[in-house]
This record gives sequence, structure tokens and C-alpha cells, in this order.
Amino acid sequence: MHRRRTALVLSAAIAAAAPLLTACGSEAHPGAAAVVGGQRITVAQLEGRVNEVREAQRAAVPDETQYQQVLASTGSLTRDTLHNLVLDRVLHRAARDEGIAVTRKEVLQMRAGLEQQAGGAKGLQTTWLQKYGIAPERLDDNLRLQLEAQKLAAKLGTDTSQPAFWKALSKASDELHIDLNPRYGSWDVQKSSRVDATTPWVREVTTTAQQQPA
Repeated sequence: MHRRRTALVLSAAIAAAAPLLTACGSEAHPGAAAVVGGQRITVAQLEGRVNEVREAQRAAVPDETQYQQVLASTGSLTRDTLHNLVLDRVLHRAARDEGIAVTRKEVLQMRAGLEQQAGGAKGLQTTWLQKYGIAPERLDDNLRLQLEAQKLAAKLGTDTSQPAFWKALSKASDELHIDLNPRYGSWDVQKSSRVDATTPWVREVTTTAQQQPA
């Protein structure tokens, strides 16, 4: 139960996403969706991860009408995926700062337990795909993330829902100097979460267009 709560908590920040903004790319880091700790997450890498999820969704939902409904309900997938990619690095940094490591054996043990709860490997893959937007081939990576979160919380004497845990992530976010491409918003260091950029020009352009004579 605690493991499932961890997954839900880490996914909570991902769920609060607004419509995609079409701002210009970051001139300082062309081709980058984000720069974390001096390391680029390229737009191509981001698109590759999104395509993995879309391909898995397509395979799971062959009916075209149902697939279009899935697309409509996961319209924020690109931004959610980028959030995951950045948060993964933030959490890994916070865990490393506390001397925490996760072994392959621990990941396999966690996966076995979750598969038993989900009625098998396929059931677990389907659950993670539908609820968290995690492609089957990235499942182990995500479980490693969950284990790092659990161990970090335990080391801090708290749990993943408490301020002490998120304070550690905030510290790691600050250390990594996260820079998001403006089209994907920005990174809130205090909340360790992606937020949409404010774009007052959207309303201004719309208003101007409405004032043009027919």
C-alpha cells in the first residue's frame, strides 16, 4: 500500500497540467527541451519518450474511436513526460546527496510484488501506462524512481507527502540549475514541479485580431 501511495504522490504533481503553449524555443539551448545539471534533455529525446507511450497506447487500444478518446484524455503527455524526466534527475540527485542507492535486485523485488497485485506482468504494464503514462519498456526505470523516493523519505524520517521530503527535492532542484525550454513552461524550484509560463501576449494578440474589421 505504501508503494502504491508513493507512485500516486509522485504522479500528483504531473497531473496538474494546462494546455500546451506554443512559445519560441530557448535560444540559449537550441534543440533542448530542458537542461538539468548542465546536461541536456533534447527535444528529440523527449519526443522519443512520448512516441513510446503513444505506440503502447495504440497497441493497447486498437479501436480507432477509443484511441482518439485516449489521445484526448492525455493531451498533456509531452509536458507530463518532460516533468517526469526532470523529476527523475532531481530525485536521483537528492538521493545521491543522502548516500542512497537502489539495486537491480530491489527493483525486481518491487516489480514482482506489484505484478502479483496487478494479476501479472501485463496487468502491471497496463496500469502504469494508463495511470502514469509510463511505457512498458520504462517500467523498471520508474520503479527505481519510486524506490529512491521511498528510501529518501525513510532516511529523512518522513514520507513522500510531507514538507521535509519535498524540501530535499527543492534543494536538489536548486543545485541542478534547471532550465526549461519556454515552450514547456518553467521549473518551480520550491515545488520541484514544472509550471506553465505566463503568456499575456496570447490574450493581446487575440484581442487585436477580434478588433480587425470583418
